[in-house]
Amino acid sequence: MDVNGTVAEGFEPVREAFVRNFEVLGERGAAVAVYRDGHRVVDLWAGTKDVDGTADSAPWERGTAQIVRSATKGVAAAALLLLHQRGLLDLDAPVGEYWPEFKAVGKERVLVRHVLSHRAGLPVLDRPLTPEEALDPLRGAEAVARQALVWEPGTDHGYHALTYGWLLGELVWRVTGRGVGDWIAEEIAGPVGADLWVGLPAAEAGRVGRSGRVEAPGNAGGLRSRPKRSVTEAYDDPASLTRRAFAAITPFPDQNDPAYRAASLPATNGIATAEGLARFYASLVGEVGGGPRLFTPGTLAAARAEESAGPDRVLVINTRFGLGYMLHGSASPFLDAGSFGHPGRGGSLGFADPESGIAFGYVTNGFSKTVTADPRAQGLVRALRAALPA
Repeated sequence: MDVNGTVAEGFEPVREAFVRNFEVLGERGAAVAVYRDGHRVVDLWAGTKDVDGTADSAPWERGTAQIVRSATKGVAAAALLLLHQRGLLDLDAPVGEYWPEFKAVGKERVLVRHVLSHRAGLPVLDRPLTPEEALDPLRGAEAVARQALVWEPGTDHGYHALTYGWLLGELVWRVTGRGVGDWIAEEIAGPVGADLWVGLPAAEAGRVGRSGRVEAPGNAGGLRSRPKRSVTEAYDDPASLTRRAFAAITPFPDQNDPAYRAASLPATNGIATAEGLARFYASLVGEVGGGPRLFTPGTLAAARAEESAGPDRVLVINTRFGLGYMLHGSASPFLDAGSFGHPGRGGSLGFADPESGIAFGYVTNGFSKTVTADPRAQGLVRALRAALPA
């Protein structure tokens, strides 16, 4: 396997794991980047730009970007936390204080904090949106505002796979008057120099490879089922919260469609390079290349303080969430106990570990069946853990 890029001395195990992903786990095209204390120590890429590429297809290059699915949520969460940090948004205020139409059908008690921690009780839409409706910047928020609660807000948690984006995006709009994609570009990606977008600009479209499904060996990402109900059963049951949450857009749009990529769906359609994703997380916890540190110590503490833990009513496994971020645990192992970040369904992963100064980004064009802990990403994380001093 012809792997391009560099690794700093001591981080060679990450390169070995990256090669193994191609040789053993069916990787087609991917990149991984790692920062430590604001300095890039891993920057690797290999394979073809398009998942269905042949031997003469365009190679993956250093600036190649890919859709990162739910890894977008970690980027989008920073928008709300930064608005709170700037005194523009109260995490303990009702969502309806900023978005009056949201209070319909008994949702007056949903707090901003509940949105970030997947405790809002709104993981589904009784009437799913069509792909065309989902791309309309108004229709998703309108649908969520009309939707009744599934559970009393704050009393339980369940992954808001798609509705999370409309909830978060509308809050950014109501507070700032700017779309969430524009806000991220102007207040996060631009200042820290990260190649990531929620709403891909036409000028960057040529950098993005074609993604698709791949079959890889291994189990379903190490996910554990709740007693008496397997993950497979939950996804197969049309009436389950699991199936309904992921079907809030039906059928799901073609993720290679330029219109989908250009839309702003902050739960699912972020596009990033591995370096951009790692640089974003590095900037949450420290300065990178003279750029700003995004989170104050207080905001960082809030982001990774446990808000939700235990059986997830949607994913049907035990999950842990802070404010907008998954926390290290069995469902999605990161580097260590203090790590926080977000995986993307089928492979991608970004996280930071403040104690070690590590920030990590992995993107791929080949989506597997995993939801929160892809074997390729986990192999890279294990290698990174082994490379660090005990």
